[in-house]
Amino acid sequence: MLLNASMMYQSSHPSRQLAYAPTPYTAYSPNPLSTTISLDEKLKLPTSTSERDVLDSLAEIYSILIALEGLEKAFNKDSVTDIEYTELCSRLIKQYKGNLSDERVLAEFVDLDHFRTEWKVDCPRAAERIKFGLPATMINTSGGSVQTQGSTTSATLGQSVSNANTQLAIVATENFIIFLDALKLGIGSKDQLHPLLVEVIQAANKVTQADFEGKANIVKWLIRLNSMKVHEELGDEEKRECEFEINGAYRGFKGVMT
Repeated sequence: MLLNASMMYQSSHPSRQLAYAPTPYTAYSPNPLSTTISLDEKLKLPTSTSERDVLDSLAEIYSILIALEGLEKAFNKDSVTDIEYTELCSRLIKQYKGNLSDERVLAEFVDLDHFRTEWKVDCPRAAERIKFGLPATMINTSGGSVQTQGSTTSATLGQSVSNANTQLAIVATENFIIFLDALKLGIGSKDQLHPLLVEVIQAANKVTQADFEGKANIVKWLIRLNSMKVHEELGDEEKRECEFEINGAYRGFKGVMT
């Protein structure tokens, strides 16, 4: 209802454009009219600026999902470069999260599964990418229980990274330590831990593409933290498990550097 009203609002205000990330790839440009809408359905039109803002944000989320779905398809077909994909995917995920930072929007949105069902948004690849919270190029793991979409670089355990930039290795080590220290201090909130773990995986990938032991656990906890609401926190047992598994990943990371 709200989204339908937003579409009517957009059609009557053609000068206002949805704020999804612009891309040059028309193959996956969002088309808000592609959904099936009953012309007999009664629409609930916004009666205040606040309601209009919520409708705009929901419409933007819809467009972002369609754009991200197309981008994932294009990436899997090698229709975009890794650099283009990473930039656009990061921007779309950031915009998606930005819209949901408004509690009013989140209340109408509920969660991604509800939104997809309610508005019949066919976007399995986009949903998977949002679950990770990072572009596929930033999560490279070919082993373990977690798989990622897109092209990845496979490497064997024990691969030497002696030619890696020493400074990058130092930064990656520091990021591991910072994250583990945060857990030891009892920090368990999503808004504090998730950014730190993102730094860990990104820094590690800059040093080596090797699928080192425990790397899949980093991705597992990225997904777990990303799925949490901002106000949620890991329980004491989860924090202990997370510390144990990320410690193992840290040892695995050091192992490929020797």
